[in-house]
Amino acid sequence: MDAIIKCIEDLRMKLEKHRKDDLKEYPTRTIFVDPLLQALGWDVRDPDEVELEYPTIDGKSVDYAPKINRKPVLFIEAKPLNDPLTDVKSITQVVGYAANAGIEWCILTNGVTYKVYRSTEKAEAPDKLLFEISLDPRETEGMTIQQVAEQFARFSRDAMAKGLLDEIGEQIFTTGKIRKALDKLFMDPPNTLIKLIRSVIGDDTIKPVQVKKALKRLWTQTSEIEVPSTFGVEPVPPERAIKRGKKRGEEYSEEHHLKGKPQEVIELFRTIDKFCRELDPTAVRRKYLAKYVRYAHGKNIFCCVHLQKSGLRIWLKLNYSNLESPPEYVRDVSNIGHWGVGDVELAIDSIQRFQSAKGLIQKSFEENRLK
Repeated sequence: MDAIIKCIEDLRMKLEKHRKDDLKEYPTRTIFVDPLLQALGWDVRDPDEVELEYPTIDGKSVDYAPKINRKPVLFIEAKPLNDPLTDVKSITQVVGYAANAGIEWCILTNGVTYKVYRSTEKAEAPDKLLFEISLDPRETEGMTIQQVAEQFARFSRDAMAKGLLDEIGEQIFTTGKIRKALDKLFMDPPNTLIKLIRSVIGDDTIKPVQVKKALKRLWTQTSEIEVPSTFGVEPVPPERAIKRGKKRGEEYSEEHHLKGKPQEVIELFRTIDKFCRELDPTAVRRKYLAKYVRYAHGKNIFCCVHLQKSGLRIWLKLNYSNLESPPEYVRDVSNIGHWGVGDVELAIDSIQRFQSAKGLIQKSFEENRLK
């Protein structure tokens, strides 16, 4: 990992030097891509390990084809330094190269940002994006260089040999598919599901319409149960919630925050969203704002989440000085300008890191909940 961190530090200095230069593809590859691949354990000078200009089925070629046991395991297509990597044609092209060659993973890069796609997913090419990571500290604000290095290490030679990307991809994409299926089943349950649930309950007094409402209530966590009066909070009528969610005529929604984000970030957000709301389903309120999603117990805010392309930034209403040996992904932002409410910031870039951060979110909830 030290070699990767050192490489990132060197490339960041080069980025500052060339940021405003209109570097074409070849110098971008030479200055940025080649050194990173070397640090990740891929010898770009050995054609048995990394084949350059690897021929594709349509008679064209892909820039890099890293190999294990002389067989390609990854395709990498490079673009000029300032390419935004948003062109659907370019994305479709590299994903198509990989899919046609039977290569599961491919990367589109401008030498700074690396977008990792799973070519075998049954989806439109842009939606096959598993994750993206950038060398640019402006794009990974809040993340430590160790975290950035860990993200790049996912497609190192060692990681590819161990099948790490396969493991992450299976977890993220499969979870997403099952979530969509459950969403459809719970929000509009078929009669067969309703009958099955009623038979398991064994109570004929519970009508199908009640089962249908309960499923929707359980799945969305938008409980129709009134908040107990001890909380001192009245449920917000839907029409008022929509009105307050507007800014200059615009209504913010989940789609506003998820649009264009990699699948891993989407699943991370949904996991954290579920965790926050389940802390107290009857009183936790979620609100979509322009830059972040806010969670409050009644009116007391305890967590704010901002979705980045490389992960999540979370702000908690805690006193950093009261934390005992906080991990490296936690920092004090009491004197740093930031979105959201709270002086403790968490940089969450994986499900594993979220698991270790759950205690801090719970702590913020407990300290700020209505008494």
